[in-house]
Amino acid sequence: MLGGVIAHAQDTKAASNAEITAAEAWAFPVYPPLSELQAPLPHPQERVHVTGSARGYMQSQIDQSLPDWFPQDHPPAPTIVAEGRKQMESCKGCHGFNGTGTPATASPAGLPKAYILEQFAAFRAGQRGANTPRSSQDMRKEARAVGDDDLRLAADYFSKMKYQSHVQVIETATTPKMHWKFLMQVPDKGSAREPIGQRIIETPVSFADYRYGSDRTTYIAYVPPGSIARGAAISAKGTGAAAACESCHGATLHGVGVIPPLAGRSPTYIMRELILFRTGKRSNPQAAPMRTEASQLGINDMIDVAAYAASRKP
Repeated sequence: MLGGVIAHAQDTKAASNAEITAAEAWAFPVYPPLSELQAPLPHPQERVHVTGSARGYMQSQIDQSLPDWFPQDHPPAPTIVAEGRKQMESCKGCHGFNGTGTPATASPAGLPKAYILEQFAAFRAGQRGANTPRSSQDMRKEARAVGDDDLRLAADYFSKMKYQSHVQVIETATTPKMHWKFLMQVPDKGSAREPIGQRIIETPVSFADYRYGSDRTTYIAYVPPGSIARGAAISAKGTGAAAACESCHGATLHGVGVIPPLAGRSPTYIMRELILFRTGKRSNPQAAPMRTEASQLGINDMIDVAAYAASRKP
C-alpha cells in the first residue's frame, strides 16, 4: 500500500498556472460583499454567547471590539494584542487572544519568536503582502504601522503560547455544497453534496462561534480520500525533485529552530502559503528554500501534505 502511495505522488508534476488559479478559488478567503456586511444583526441589547464560555456580551459591545470569551486560557495580553493602538487594529482582531487564528488568518501561537519577527520584516519590506490576497495586504499595512516595541511584545507573547489544534481532518469523496460567508466556507441550506475533487474545504462547526471570535472555535477540514497517507509519504521521503518536508520541519512536523511547526495547523492556510511560495509572492531571502520546494509540487501534492500536516498532533 505504501509503495503505491509513493508511486502516486511521484507521478505528479509541478502545478500549472491553471491549476494554481483553480486552487486559489477555494484556498484564498473571499471578502464579504457590502450587502453581507449590512445584513441585520441581533438587537444591540441582545446578549450573545459562544460554546463553552460562561460569559455573555451584548451585540453593541461586540460591535466595538471582539470580547475575551476565555480569559482563563491565556496570560495577560499586551495592549497591542488586546486593544491595538491609534489607527492600528489589535492582534486579537484577526488572530485571537490565543493566537489560534482562523483558516483565513495565520496562527502565530507557538511560532518561534525569531520567525514571527522575520515575517514582520518581510511584510514591511514588501516581500510579503504585495499583490497577494487581501488578508496578506492587511497584514502588510499592520506591519508597517506597528512600533518596534509593540512588535517585540506581541512576538514574545504569541511565541510563548502553546498552540492547540482546533481542526478535525476528514477524508471524503464528497462534501456539502458550500458558499462564502465572512471569509469562511459554510454549508448551503439542505443536504446537497458535491465531489470534493482537488480541494480542501474547511468550515467551522459553529458559525456563531467563529463569527463572534471564540478562540475555541472548532473546524472540520474535508480532504480527498487517501490524502493523509500520501501526504505522510511525501513528508517522510519527498516526491520527485521535492525534498521531504521532515528534512526541514522535523520528523514530527513540530518545527526545528526558526523553521515553523506545521502539525495540527489549518490545512487551508498551509495550502494558501504553498501557493504563495509557488507564485513567488513570498520573496524574502529566507523563503527561498520553500519557493524551490513548492515549484516541484503538484496541486495534489500540496493538498496531500497540507492534509497530513493538519492531521498531526501539535
